[in-house]
Amino acid sequence: MVDGLVSIIMPSWNTGRFIAESIQSVINQTYQNWELLIVDDCSTDNTDEVVAGFADKRIRYFKNEKNSGAAVTRNRAMREAKGEWIAFLDSDDLWSSEKLEKQLAFMNKHGYVFSYHDYVKIDEESQPLNIYVTGPEIVTKRGMYNYGYPGCLTFMYSAKAMGLIQIKDIKKNNDYAILLKLCKIADCYLLKENLAQYRIRKKSISHDKVTKKLKSHYDLFHFCDEQSAPMAFWYACWNMWYGLMKKRMYEKRIVHQKNHF
Repeated sequence: MVDGLVSIIMPSWNTGRFIAESIQSVINQTYQNWELLIVDDCSTDNTDEVVAGFADKRIRYFKNEKNSGAAVTRNRAMREAKGEWIAFLDSDDLWSSEKLEKQLAFMNKHGYVFSYHDYVKIDEESQPLNIYVTGPEIVTKRGMYNYGYPGCLTFMYSAKAMGLIQIKDIKKNNDYAILLKLCKIADCYLLKENLAQYRIRKKSISHDKVTKKLKSHYDLFHFCDEQSAPMAFWYACWNMWYGLMKKRMYEKRIVHQKNHF
């Protein structure tokens, strides 16, 4: 484990259209002590060519031998990580140039080992959707079971404090599965500043119908978190309710975005 190094976990699958912009947002960081671990899950597009176009030695590129899903892919990247800190960026999302610097300063100042921050939503053409997303100032274990408030592109944790995190092979909600493991060790604190852009895609899992979402949440709590079937169903329903409350309480439309990008 290398002190001060941030290991950035980036799974990829057929995101050749977006991944160059995502990688560039990492290269543009004002905090330069990072490694980017890209694990490709057998893409059939031009992802290989796009990643090969970056000569930065801090970028480490791996390929799965067979298509395995995001959970297995993230697990592999976390096993390869050498950093004191672990952060996540999907291969179609973007960070502001000061994301790492500001989040690390926030955590070091207060002695936090787990944090997240605000973000905004963009479309497939990187155009703003004028939706600002925040969350509770502190997400406790109970709060995290209510809802996975931290967006995957926003949370960071100390590998020294949390150790190696590995999750079971579930096809959806695998980022939430990571959060459920982390919240059992430490609370998650909010840095109230927009430091990322989350891309909404037309075929995004986020747009699954209610019944499919309920099933995926049940699988998360039952198979991955090993809750009993009745408790998993309760958490799944409760989570869906809190999802509606999150949109009302923590998502707002804005007229003008302050652009850090």
